[in-house]
Amino acid sequence: MAVKKVALLTAGGFAPCLSTAISGLIQRYTEVAPEVEIIAYKHGYEGLLKGDFLEVTDTVRKNAEILKRFGGSPIGNSRVKLTNAADLVKRGLVAEGDDPLKVAADRLVADGVDILHTIGGDDTNTTAADLAAYLAENNYGLTVVGLPKTIDNDVVPIRQSLGAWTAAEQGSRFAQNIVGEHNSGSRMLIVHEVMGRNCGWLTAATAAKYREWLDTQQWLPEIGLSKKAWDVHAVYVPEAHIDLEAEAARLNKVMDEVGNVTIFLSEGAGLDAIIEEMEKDGQEVPRDPFGHVKLDKVNPGAWFGKQFADKLGAEKVMVQKSGYFSRSAASNEADLELIGRCTDLAVDCALAGKTGVIGQDEENGDTLTNIAFDRIKGGKPFDTTQPWFTAMLSEIGQA
Repeated sequence: MAVKKVALLTAGGFAPCLSTAISGLIQRYTEVAPEVEIIAYKHGYEGLLKGDFLEVTDTVRKNAEILKRFGGSPIGNSRVKLTNAADLVKRGLVAEGDDPLKVAADRLVADGVDILHTIGGDDTNTTAADLAAYLAENNYGLTVVGLPKTIDNDVVPIRQSLGAWTAAEQGSRFAQNIVGEHNSGSRMLIVHEVMGRNCGWLTAATAAKYREWLDTQQWLPEIGLSKKAWDVHAVYVPEAHIDLEAEAARLNKVMDEVGNVTIFLSEGAGLDAIIEEMEKDGQEVPRDPFGHVKLDKVNPGAWFGKQFADKLGAEKVMVQKSGYFSRSAASNEADLELIGRCTDLAVDCALAGKTGVIGQDEENGDTLTNIAFDRIKGGKPFDTTQPWFTAMLSEIGQA
């Protein structure tokens, strides 16, 4: 079947790859199949259900490279799960009794779409998997090809999610200013909360990038410019148990010696303990349409800040979150190269009618390939036994 029209959509939270991926797809289609019409659904699956899209004009095709200079997504995102009919009815996106998958499939047909590219994390791609399965089972004849976006780097079985490298680099840049606040008060406690619900990769990688920056600087401890004061003193990730009492005893010594303590905290670290405390107090735990706890409402950084402030005798506490700063950045050089290879392969697979998600398959020698949707899932844990991570913990005295 000849391909006449391609649709793109970005969904879920932002990552420093969305605008670049859109650019790459447009450029690749323009290169190998310039006759193919391209549209972009606005705000992800919401736009698909509404039939709300932008047309990729000749002007956009000629200037698609511009998109790589920016973060965010020019076509917009939203959090929509096509199998959560009750939520979609509540939001006015489908009518009572409608099957959202059928609504989406029929809209694609009505819009004349032959290929749909989804750019998102595990929720986006599991939703794409549901849609792809529905299209296949009901003989719609459409091809769905996904790209893995998540700064958490936690998609199974993909080695490196698009945008994660950039997010770690940007989190380090954020910290370079925030940690400078350590002398704004005596016995200062700084908690740098990094995104990462179930996976600590981003927190660990951000801390490692930040400490790489420390190693490039010159210090003058005689006047108070001390590497020890600027260093990271604890890194907490969801995959590792946090012994509050033992850590408080260790960090108290740091506070006494250095005069401040800086913690890099994954937003999902210790979440079970926080939820248990909320439920014990009779508080409702806020959740999104996917059933995930709304971390911005729970505020793990503030919770840990309070716990450690009391135990360390901190006279001033500052909790800062780098998530929105890092996830909306433009792609760095490493991500630009990886995204370019992924978008090229995504287009080639789509034109060949091969449905799946493009990524480095950890279960097949990290080969960049088209991975079947039924193998994609979220929640891949960070391997805390990796030498670079254990070495970092040892250096900061946490091991």
